[in-house]
Amino acid sequence: MQLTAVGLNHQTAPLSIREKLAFAAASLPEAVHSLSSSDAAKEAVILSTCNRTELYCIGYTEEIIEWLAKYHDLPTDEIRPYLYTFDSHETVRHAFRVACGLDSMVLGEPQILGQIKDAVRIAQEQGSINGNLNILFQKTFAVAKEVRTDTAVGENSVSMASASVKMAEQIFPDIADLNILFIGAGEMIELVATYFAAKNPRLITVANRTLPRAQELCDKLSVNAEPCLLSQLPDIMHEYDVIVSSTASPLPIVGKGMVERALKKRHHMPVFMLDLAVPRDIEEEVGELNDAYLYTVDDMHDIVRSGKEARQKAAASAEAMVEEKVGEFVEWQKSRQSVPLIRALRDEGERARRQVLENAMKQLAKGASAEEVLERLSIQLTNKLLHSPTRALNKAGSSDSGIIDTVAQIYHLDNHE
Repeated sequence: MQLTAVGLNHQTAPLSIREKLAFAAASLPEAVHSLSSSDAAKEAVILSTCNRTELYCIGYTEEIIEWLAKYHDLPTDEIRPYLYTFDSHETVRHAFRVACGLDSMVLGEPQILGQIKDAVRIAQEQGSINGNLNILFQKTFAVAKEVRTDTAVGENSVSMASASVKMAEQIFPDIADLNILFIGAGEMIELVATYFAAKNPRLITVANRTLPRAQELCDKLSVNAEPCLLSQLPDIMHEYDVIVSSTASPLPIVGKGMVERALKKRHHMPVFMLDLAVPRDIEEEVGELNDAYLYTVDDMHDIVRSGKEARQKAAASAEAMVEEKVGEFVEWQKSRQSVPLIRALRDEGERARRQVLENAMKQLAKGASAEEVLERLSIQLTNKLLHSPTRALNKAGSSDSGIIDTVAQIYHLDNHE
């Protein structure tokens, strides 16, 4: 088994594929436990966001792909064209780049780092991450912090949240005249709601599975905001001009029929709908309705590109830092691989030392002179320590220059020829 990563993102797969391979928040702990308990991997971290699904593992790449397909009940051949796979060295580089926001739709966006930390925390809780992966991600967090501190890659960044407001303003010139409905009360909704609240809309409503969480978010917004339950959506949807949804539901919450009825009650006044969930919260067919302007995370690409040119200049410095850190980490990994051998070598030296010392003590006890005992001890210790390399050299003869050069280098025998 080796360090490897398997994944897909907004660059390699459309939303219709990404949502099929996404892991809902509720099922993620069970999924990462299942993966790390399988024959495919012994350590695993699963990162699943609206733009990417990635499996970081100590395992076998092909078996991990097969596990992913089986978990989502999909044919392996159907998902393979959209996947990328990385070997050990490439996985380190990719993890560093993702954490720094260098692989995001919004170049330099900071949210991904928090999402990776959540994924690692879940893996730790499930016991699916031990020495190797844990070391990688602790280094990943340190690199991300250093890159964001020492470069401007995250500056001038247009986030998903701020882009949501810009998209709504393309349809409605003044957010202050609107009623806004948020479906869900998670981190993404909180970010988006904060940007909309800054525009002082007429009313904000947060619909959630539980009222306390919705009320908690409403209290944070410091505007006219009220909570409601998801079950109330069919009765209230017609009252809202902007609807933003982002839940962890595996199935759509808002269907075409529900929106059709709401539009009739609105007398076909337009409604802006933004679905930030993966899998989607709003049925794709809603986009076919007149007066329903439905957008997904993939539709936001052009907007979030604003300011990208300035960030790309900073990204060059960030990429250089990442490459340097990758090299350092890989060299450190290599040095760690020799630790067991060094320990075994020292143990063997200690065993030889104790053996000849024991013989020397016996000789002293029998009355032998100290000079004679020391002379014999030094000869015995020298013979024991040089026996293995001498035997290896005799066996190699003149045909194996590698062993000859290695022994010469270890013992500094510059003139061994």
